Amino acid sequence: MDAERWMRAAVLALGCALTTTIAQAQQAAYPSRPLRLILPFPPGGSTDLLGRALADKLGESLRQPVVPENRPGAGGNVGAEAAARSAPDGYTLVLCAPSLAISPSLYRKLNYDPLRDLEPVALVANIPNLLVVHPSVPARTLAELAQHARANPGKLNFGTGGPGTSNQLAADMFRTLTKTEIVLVPYKGAETAMLAVLSGQVQMVVIGPPASMPHLKSGKLRALALLGKERYPDLPEVPTAAESGMPELEVDTWYGVLAPAGVPREIVARLNGDLVRIMRAPDMRERLATMGVQPLSGTPEAFGEFLKSEVARWGKVIRESGAQVE
Repeated sequence: MDAERWMRAAVLALGCALTTTIAQAQQAAYPSRPLRLILPFPPGGSTDLLGRALADKLGESLRQPVVPENRPGAGGNVGAEAAARSAPDGYTLVLCAPSLAISPSLYRKLNYDPLRDLEPVALVANIPNLLVVHPSVPARTLAELAQHARANPGKLNFGTGGPGTSNQLAADMFRTLTKTEIVLVPYKGAETAMLAVLSGQVQMVVIGPPASMPHLKSGKLRALALLGKERYPDLPEVPTAAESGMPELEVDTWYGVLAPAGVPREIVARLNGDLVRIMRAPDMRERLATMGVQPLSGTPEAFGEFLKSEVARWGKVIRESGAQVE
């Protein structure tokens, strides 16, 4: 009987050793085939442009193609959920924005948990936001805009990128802070909302400088404030929201790469190292500068803590604004 037990223990130990060896061999060979990088927003926007630049450089670093895949819908949740439900083998990544941290509080039913079902890999970039208006709006500061909105309740329209996007929550924050009646008009993305401002369908939008810069220079749009900590180098005359008396109105658009939960730590570490090198490389920084993107880098753990803090921050904003999506 003792011999039989010994044999069973030996077989079990051998099986565990073989499993470990196979897993280590698979990780050592990683990556052995192309990866896909899910982009949860439509083509042409900031997520798409940054994602394709990242895919190019990450593919060079990994020596395997990294294929960008646009999966827009539900404020970025269609793409994020697709990534969360993918195999945790390191071959599916997703480039997410603040909507990932906004969605848990905004949606009554969410089919995945961003903090539980996705593994932070690296925070990679940041784009400050601007609050811009159509030239027909007789306001040149946030205070003047609030005053104009109070004098015209329900007559001003705020274009947004749709439920779950940071620029819609920024619009909600502005309404709450100024106690004004402004109508939110959702579009399929911030760039589409900006086009609606240009055509006069709506009067204002929160958008990144890269997309709005040509129209600001031509006079087709007017920037009232930058919703970040510091003034934007290419728009030094535009004050921050804090300088304009609204320090709470700070809404940057950050970008981070995540993988399905359960990806081996060795693979997460490998991807993080590659992404950090990519974002620090002079050629990538120069390329991003033309897009108005500020490169970031850091550990997976730091990104995870940042994501938790963003979920808590936006949860408070959503509770105060009363925003909700089915």
